[in-house]
Amino acid sequence: MTPLRERNQAAVGAVTLVVLVLSLVVVYSAEDLPLFGAGTTYSAHFAESAGLEPDDEVQVAGVKVGEVDSVELAGRTVLVTFRVEGIRVGAASTASIEIKTLLGEKFLALRPAGDTPQDPAEPIPLERTRTPFQLQDAFEQLSTTVTELDTDRLAQSLTVLADALQDTPPHLREALDGLTALSRTVSSRDAELGELLAGASQVSTVLADRNAQLERVIADGNLLLSELQRRRDAISALLRGARELSAELTGLVADNRRQLRPALERLGTVTDILQRNQDNLNRSLALLAPFTRVGANATGNGRWFEGYICGLLPPVIVAGGARVNPEGCSPPISAPDQGITQQGGGR
Repeated sequence: MTPLRERNQAAVGAVTLVVLVLSLVVVYSAEDLPLFGAGTTYSAHFAESAGLEPDDEVQVAGVKVGEVDSVELAGRTVLVTFRVEGIRVGAASTASIEIKTLLGEKFLALRPAGDTPQDPAEPIPLERTRTPFQLQDAFEQLSTTVTELDTDRLAQSLTVLADALQDTPPHLREALDGLTALSRTVSSRDAELGELLAGASQVSTVLADRNAQLERVIADGNLLLSELQRRRDAISALLRGARELSAELTGLVADNRRQLRPALERLGTVTDILQRNQDNLNRSLALLAPFTRVGANATGNGRWFEGYICGLLPPVIVAGGARVNPEGCSPPISAPDQGITQQGGGR
């Protein structure tokens, strides 16, 4: 077999490039390939997207069974393509877009039904789908409705109605008077109500725009609470270990009480003796200091010990006219010029 380095390097490079491209395609499109993709893909028509986005969950009875693949406009409806796994979808199944969190996150709720299976090539029709009614839409419709009201005519109509019914019984007349006062109040506060509803619409819009930031804040808070939970568990484990260690030490002392008691008694006797001889010990340490200092001075000039010994030899020895140790036991005298020490006894 021809070694790789002896082959045509251009062909080897081309084959390597093709293998890399195929590997990237498999990695980034694994879910779309028949051999790697999991689950069955269905689609459904909705009147509006209602904030549903790709990668949102598909749930059946509160359990995640898949994800949303795409949300596209198809004429006057919205076509949602989703993938489910392990669920039989019947021909009478219904789908709805539901609110997952208060921050506006959505999910696709699937309700399987029907004896025959749903054809994946046929989308679920608009009659079997439903979209949620959002708070922001309610505020927008309310502001539009109030803006279109002719409050002056409404107040005038209520006033005319009150005048026409002024001869009615007292209870009805009081109710109509209250209704007239209410109409006048609404008419006089028309601008303020418009500003209030506009502000509410702006608040809902800001909340919708800050959805990602609020989700991140809540996620960070969840991480903080999880860390506090782990710290609490660690402290609890530490306290539990300390309690178990205390129990073990108590058992150890109880099991070895007979052996420990004589040792402790002897230790008490030793400490009593040391206490009684504390003055002697202090005196011994005080006297040890001069001895140590003299010893250090005697051995601090080299690898020898210098000392003056008096009385080792007789003071003066005369033998045959010669004098041995003529100076006897006199102390050493240093020469004035050379600093040489003369010793009578020897070194």
